[in-house]
Amino acid sequence: MAGPARDRLPAMIELGPVAWPPAPIRTERLVLRESEARDRAAFVELFASPEVHAYLGGARPRDELDRAMPEVPGRRPGLFVIDLDGAMIGMVTFDRRDAGRPGHVRADGEEIELGYTFLPQAWGRGYAAEACAAALGWCADALPGEPVVLCTQTANARSMRLAAKLGFTEVERFEEFRAEQWFGVRSPVAPSG
Repeated sequence: MAGPARDRLPAMIELGPVAWPPAPIRTERLVLRESEARDRAAFVELFASPEVHAYLGGARPRDELDRAMPEVPGRRPGLFVIDLDGAMIGMVTFDRRDAGRPGHVRADGEEIELGYTFLPQAWGRGYAAEACAAALGWCADALPGEPVVLCTQTANARSMRLAAKLGFTEVERFEEFRAEQWFGVRSPVAPSG
């Protein structure tokens, strides 16, 4: 999974002039939508999962998440819940990359950064590629001309393969969060199948 190695819910960061929430985005198998109260248990599971957070700073204790998680978690611009047959299986996020962090493609930083996490039972079925491609299509329409970047640990082979499939190309590697990070930007070509 890709995104900042933070073990807390992402903070709301202004994306720019986008209408939020957008209408749900439908793919062949999935719906990308705004979060709802029914997603709370899946959010807790996502953040408590050691498998999901192996490359994201570690899982949080379930009891802590149960206490801290809002009734409707993840309701913010840039966060899509990934819904399969009426149940949340993951999320795709867009945030502004903090200018103080390493890895940028423009001098002022704050590029749009793609992040994603999926529950382990959803892995290996192509849902991440399908959801991320749809979300990237939305982003290209909503924020035309904005560079989209992705950062993941080089040790995360699944995330590295997904980045390539989505059309991201390496810009640089650096050490952050005590691990080697791969930083890429989405090239203007269409993602490969």
